[in-house]
Amino acid sequence: MDIQGKVIAITGASSGIGEVTARLLAGQGARVVIGARRTDRLEALAAELGQKGREVALRRLDVTQREDVRGFVEFATGRFGRLDVLINNAGLMPLSRMDQLKVDEWDRMVDVNLKGVLYGIAAALPVFQAQKAGHFINVTSVADRVVVPTAAVYSGTKFAVRAISEGLRQEVGRDIRVTLVAPGATQSELPNTISDPELRRLAIEQYRQELIPAEAIARAIAFAIGQPADVDVNELVVRPVAQSY
Repeated sequence: MDIQGKVIAITGASSGIGEVTARLLAGQGARVVIGARRTDRLEALAAELGQKGREVALRRLDVTQREDVRGFVEFATGRFGRLDVLINNAGLMPLSRMDQLKVDEWDRMVDVNLKGVLYGIAAALPVFQAQKAGHFINVTSVADRVVVPTAAVYSGTKFAVRAISEGLRQEVGRDIRVTLVAPGATQSELPNTISDPELRRLAIEQYRQELIPAEAIARAIAFAIGQPADVDVNELVVRPVAQSY
């Protein structure tokens, strides 16, 4: 596994998959740069990793702000001299029926789940091209290939990221790798972003009864990163065994 010494920047690193992935990769010798809006959580994570002798840096990051994302990438390269991997992980999932017309929530999903990834690509791609090496890992969801009621807009953002990831992979040539990681039902704070109390309860009690830990997704990400430079793992779909869709 070729992870030791790599500089890996992670968005949405204050909880869930992002937080656990930072721990796992740092434990395997990566130099991690963590970003999110909740700096108190970033500071706690950085302190924990630092006490274990891990190399970690943090910066407040709002992926809906293009300049923030560019600054995050510049911070990573300035701190460690290069950037090997950008994990576009930040996301939210305020599920709702279309006829509820929660347009503000639709806007927020587009801003975070879709534009946040695009801003990450725009910030890191020139760095990777100059280095003639780099790796994008875009975390979506099985909703990037399956649509169910209440998830139309959420799935729309994830379908879009899947399409963008494939187009990017075809365009960047032989120097830059692109991996899509699509988690199934995973332990995270995503249900907390559902504003409808009844729908939130149903999401937690029904869909999310069979959960895999965030560590399962972190291991998948590490697997993709750790491959030899001439191997690009294009897609990893990771579901609970009991999940049928």
